[in-house]
Amino acid sequence: MEKKLLFLIVFAALPFALLAQSNDGRVFAQENGAAKQKESCITEKCHTGMGKEKFVHGPVAVGECTACHRQIKKHKFEPITDIGKLCDECHEKLTTMKVVHAPVKAGKCSKCHDPHQSPYKFQLRAEGAFLCFNCHDKGMIGGKFVHGPVAVGSCSTCHTMHQSEFPKLLLAKGNEVCFNCHADKADAFKNKKFVHAPVQESCVNCHSPHGGNFQYNFKADGKRDLCFTCHSDKEKEVKEATVPHKGLDTAKSCLACHDPHVSNYVKQLTMQPAELCMSCHDREYNGQNGRVANMKAMLANNSIHHGPIKQNDCSGCHNTHGSNNYRMLREFFPQLFYAGYSQDNYKLCFMCHEKSIANDERTTTLTAFRNGDQNLHFVHVNKMVKGRTCRACHDAHATNNPRHIRDAVPFAKWQLPVGFTKTETGGKCLPGCHQLFGYDRAKPVVNKPLTTAR
Repeated sequence: MEKKLLFLIVFAALPFALLAQSNDGRVFAQENGAAKQKESCITEKCHTGMGKEKFVHGPVAVGECTACHRQIKKHKFEPITDIGKLCDECHEKLTTMKVVHAPVKAGKCSKCHDPHQSPYKFQLRAEGAFLCFNCHDKGMIGGKFVHGPVAVGSCSTCHTMHQSEFPKLLLAKGNEVCFNCHADKADAFKNKKFVHAPVQESCVNCHSPHGGNFQYNFKADGKRDLCFTCHSDKEKEVKEATVPHKGLDTAKSCLACHDPHVSNYVKQLTMQPAELCMSCHDREYNGQNGRVANMKAMLANNSIHHGPIKQNDCSGCHNTHGSNNYRMLREFFPQLFYAGYSQDNYKLCFMCHEKSIANDERTTTLTAFRNGDQNLHFVHVNKMVKGRTCRACHDAHATNNPRHIRDAVPFAKWQLPVGFTKTETGGKCLPGCHQLFGYDRAKPVVNKPLTTAR
């Protein structure tokens, strides 16, 4: 502070002791109108270009070379061994914060600033990023895409040049630096229920702050590869899936379903889960295992929905990234009408339903589908060769019939009507598979002997 006051006092006295320069370059101090000659370093023979640039250091501008150079005798000066200490005699000390720029910390102010003059503001040795690249690798801006501030050479948009309280000499803490420009993202992130962990930690987990070969300065291909740098389990799942989710093959890939920043829905989904599925499954598709129905229309036209669908959770049965099972199912389920009975054949159903439902020929507890104590699931399903699979009678998505009973049984190319009627303690059906059969849990029905079967 005393040094600054001394500097102000000297300049305050200038009206009484003005500095002037003669035609031959010598500097004079004029006191009370009388010129007192003072020898200048700037002559026709020495330092002729000094003070001619656009920006000149204060002492140089007024010919006060000895403000920095200690003269021993005429034309001989002490060498300057500690530049930083010398600069600190006039300038505010810039080594007081947590992170100090290496040249500043080493007292090498002249690494960036010319102590005499420069065509650039603050007597910098180069302009903008060109100065930084005297030390820093220029390769950081290589690539097809460059961050805006870097592209215009404005490193100081994000970094302070001397010292900072934040890592990398940043102007603010973490993402706050990004939000200085990306205010739209700051607003979008407010009051959201779910924040992607890398976003919460740091934007630079996914984006390069300088540049690269990928759009939006992603550190890898943002469609999929970037996600897999963290989600390696999903990468394995997708690559090994024999039945992949075709949504991953769209232009947006992972971003077709997930928001990479924030969301109001679990798993960073862009919509409520079932609504998101219906945004694509609102039309028919030709899948690798046959036609994929218009699920949105099907659910709208059938009022009795399967439990997972009631909970808006298609992923209860389907693996949304891909699977090795038919229709991307989470567990094995036979896609044929007939299958030899094994609990392994119904792993998908047994994720929720009782595993022993078709094990016992007689029961009063395992199932409501019985004629007295005769277990009709056992009758239909538990056969060595031609057991009827669940899908023969039930639709796993929605129907207008109780117990998810189909209107028609899919048999090869035919849709055989089921003709199911439910009663309080049982029911009856007349499918294309067999004659009219009835069942009743309280009063067993005596059916005519089976005359037709497939």
